Amino acid sequence: MASQTATQTKPAGQPPSPAGATEAAPEMTHRQIMEALTGLLAAFFTAILSSTIVANALPTIMSDLHGTQTDFAWVITAALLANAATTPIWGKLADLFNKKVLVQLSIIIFVAGSVMAGLSQTIPLLLGARVIQGVAMGGLTALAQAIIGTMIPPRNRGKYSGYMGAVMAVGTAGGPLLGGFIVDSPLGWRWTFFVCVPLAVVALILLQVTLKINHVRRHARIDWLGSILLTSGVSLLLIWVSFAGKADYYDWFSWQSALMVGGGVLLLALLVLVESKVEQPIIPLKIISERTTALAIIASVAVGVAMFGSSTFLGQYFQVARGATPTEAGLLTLPMIAGNLIGSVASGLLISRTGKWKGFLVAGSILLIGGLGLAGTMDHTTELWHAGVFTAVLGLGLGMLMQNLVLAVQNTVRASDIGTASASVAFFRSVGGAIGVSVLGAVLANRVSELASQGLAAAGIPVAGGGAGSSLDLAHMPEPVREIMRAAYGDATAEVFLISAGVTVLALLSVLFIKEKPLRRTVDIQPDATAKDSGTTPEPAAAKH
Repeated sequence: MASQTATQTKPAGQPPSPAGATEAAPEMTHRQIMEALTGLLAAFFTAILSSTIVANALPTIMSDLHGTQTDFAWVITAALLANAATTPIWGKLADLFNKKVLVQLSIIIFVAGSVMAGLSQTIPLLLGARVIQGVAMGGLTALAQAIIGTMIPPRNRGKYSGYMGAVMAVGTAGGPLLGGFIVDSPLGWRWTFFVCVPLAVVALILLQVTLKINHVRRHARIDWLGSILLTSGVSLLLIWVSFAGKADYYDWFSWQSALMVGGGVLLLALLVLVESKVEQPIIPLKIISERTTALAIIASVAVGVAMFGSSTFLGQYFQVARGATPTEAGLLTLPMIAGNLIGSVASGLLISRTGKWKGFLVAGSILLIGGLGLAGTMDHTTELWHAGVFTAVLGLGLGMLMQNLVLAVQNTVRASDIGTASASVAFFRSVGGAIGVSVLGAVLANRVSELASQGLAAAGIPVAGGGAGSSLDLAHMPEPVREIMRAAYGDATAEVFLISAGVTVLALLSVLFIKEKPLRRTVDIQPDATAKDSGTTPEPAAAKH
């Protein structure tokens, strides 16, 4: 059956091209693009804000709902699991159905999850609400990239991806600050969830008014079996890394670990088999096996470890090791956010101006390794301005990498596959982050316990039951014990950053082997692309089935 032409985006009022047409849609003006992006960026900002605003409220939430340390971790993990597992599904849906309707649906799901979280009276109800929020955040992340990919040619896409990176940076910086303010105000922790609802409603209205994209109907068939296998396999592995190595559950090397890892690998092996057979796979193997996409995915896993690991443990370093309040910790992370903002926007503008992108991936990888390596020298006595410089370098590298890895992938695929390709990169970045936070968290906990035991023994303070480092409630500890614990936590955090730097070397090696292809000036791959469009030989049309 002949496939129809890919989804194209045109200015409002422009009739869609006939099925099978090969000419490009008229290029949108900067004003038309910015009007269309208004609601999309608002929705993306809301999703990022909701994922960071809850961090400073968690201790209060656990106290109010009588949660345990495990519950504390799962309020974060539940949303991250749902986000990672559903991102490829949203990406595939974006290739099959109207992207505007899908992004509006994801906002509605997000509002429902936020209201449910704010009204939660028990931990299980809160965890369920976080799963719903995670599903919606997966949709917003995947769909935002897909819509940009179908609206703007790769040659001009860099600066607009830079705007998205800027929104991500502002949302990441503003979340902890706003969350700390809300928790300390008479509103209470429930408003850390409720405050995102009006923002989401505004984004929904803006999307309806400003986003004008035409959808070309195509033969659609959902790969339900692939979706189930993907979600089950990924969730099982992420649940395993979330609990492995914890005293209350099971060791890294145990029959439970073997069962969960074996089951997850089996499910994913079945996924590969199914994806090679079905007509419209949820993760097309022909896309992720393409050289640029495959290398970008490897790099994205490493970037995920760096991004989620640094944001998670840096805030804890400032609060636990340095005694900062939640609001102060938010302010101390601003250098990293500023670096992220500058790296994302500047690299995006320069890519749009020059058409060259590989150099920014290489430079971003080097800066990220350098920033993490410098952060690995920090301890509980490091000057705070030194920490600010180190994390600014780290943030600069992240900003140059995250959006531009997606851009490199989008430049190699047809418009009809942009949703799936973009979601694949985001998916593996989230998976890398989830695994990284779990594994690095276990390393951190073990190292803190070891250093605390050594410090307490040197001070002649007995430790009952080997429980050194098991509590982060430093405020109620005797002063000598508190100082030993702060030192242990501050010194142990360096190991987390050094491990992350080592992982990020994999990202550098991956981007070095990516072949730079000139950014095309058309939204879709055109069979009649001329040399002036790309500066090289015409791009071949994708084969029709």
